[in-house]
Amino acid sequence: MKRSLYYKFIFGYLLFGLLGFLIISTFSSKMTYEHLLKERADLLYDEANQLAAEYSAVYSGRDISLSQMTAQLSAFSPALQSEIWVVNRNGTVTADSSGGARKGLSVDFDPTAIGNRNYGLGNFYGAFPYDVLSVSAPIAANYRTYGYVLIHMPLSQLSASRDGILNILYITSAIIFALSLIILIVFTQTVYFPLKKITAGANEYASGNLDYHIQLDSQDEMGYLSNTLNYMSDELNRMEEYQRNFIANVSHDFRSPLTSIKGYLEAILDGTIPQEMQEKYLTRVIAETERLNKLTQGLLTLNSLDSKGKLNRTNFDINRVIKDTAASFEVTCMKKDLSFDLTFGDSIQMVHGDLGKIQQVLYNLIDNAIKFSSNSSVIYIQAYPRYEKIFVSVKDTGIGIPKESIKKIWDRFYKSDLSRGKDKSGTGLGLCIVREIIQSHGENIDVISTEGVGSEFIFSLPRVSP
Repeated sequence: MKRSLYYKFIFGYLLFGLLGFLIISTFSSKMTYEHLLKERADLLYDEANQLAAEYSAVYSGRDISLSQMTAQLSAFSPALQSEIWVVNRNGTVTADSSGGARKGLSVDFDPTAIGNRNYGLGNFYGAFPYDVLSVSAPIAANYRTYGYVLIHMPLSQLSASRDGILNILYITSAIIFALSLIILIVFTQTVYFPLKKITAGANEYASGNLDYHIQLDSQDEMGYLSNTLNYMSDELNRMEEYQRNFIANVSHDFRSPLTSIKGYLEAILDGTIPQEMQEKYLTRVIAETERLNKLTQGLLTLNSLDSKGKLNRTNFDINRVIKDTAASFEVTCMKKDLSFDLTFGDSIQMVHGDLGKIQQVLYNLIDNAIKFSSNSSVIYIQAYPRYEKIFVSVKDTGIGIPKESIKKIWDRFYKSDLSRGKDKSGTGLGLCIVREIIQSHGENIDVISTEGVGSEFIFSLPRVSP
């Protein structure tokens, strides 16, 4: 948002007020005046016709002489706020509402001058020093016109009526303008200032200051937006910290075996290690190389999971997968005199998932159980149905996990203090891979562990009918 945005709102508000005033003072004024003119002209024309009809009955067949009707005309004049004349065919005033003051006045009255309108505007052939609205009606009887009734209203009366209406419009517009000012103030407080704070926060985030926090106490959409941006900054900050730790861990875990490999090979080349002991140290080099290979494969697996690659889901018997995976550790178990206790809820338990990745989950969990189990102990593996799920449990009786480390075991490269001495070849990625695979299936994995007693890992898979 540019700084000029608010000023654009102010300019728009002032322009709105100015245009409103101009419209009222021009278009509204003109339209109101024309409306009043037409309305008054129709009213006066009707009154003139009514008077002419009365006089036609009285003076039928004779020249008009209406001097005796002056009193009647004077009575109508105040109500109409107009002068009323009666003129003969020659245009001479024979009676008027002003008590005969106009009697004898001759005007060049032409009833056809107004055209198809029923009224005329002007000073009526110089009879008035000001402009009037004039209407006429013929006094006719026996197919003969004896004269005309003329009504003249000063145009100042129309102007006064128009100004009265316009004053109401001006007052109404002023009230609307004031209300719009209140709306503008409310908009400024509830939209502009919060948006300004949010924009400032976004600029801070763009410049790399992820510790910046938008201070906005609001429960509306602006508050929701600011909270979302604050959450985003916290997550980005956390991800940045995670990235730094990740790079540091990767560097450390790669550097350690590479240093060992380099040291052993240099010692062999310069003769520090005698020829009869070279085989021993070459074996260690191969072990370190295998460690690097496992670390690389783990990182590639995590990358494929992070990229949300599609799972190759099929229906398979989880019992068979558990048996086959456990059998692959036969040689390793013989070295530590370990045994497996396999328990299945049914002879065949079909699940829906990615067979290869579930095998990897089981391999990692069993591998961990073997590493941290004491010699001559038993590893318990169970698979049992519950509602629409199959739950798989891998339990050992090893060293267990410290309480403060349980939430951290899923982090990449994490190794508890108790496990460091027993898992020298581990990468710290096994459990992280396990969780990512299970979550990619839309399922959950949990751990129950007591230090010095053992650990149990339990995960679920969707159950299908055999």
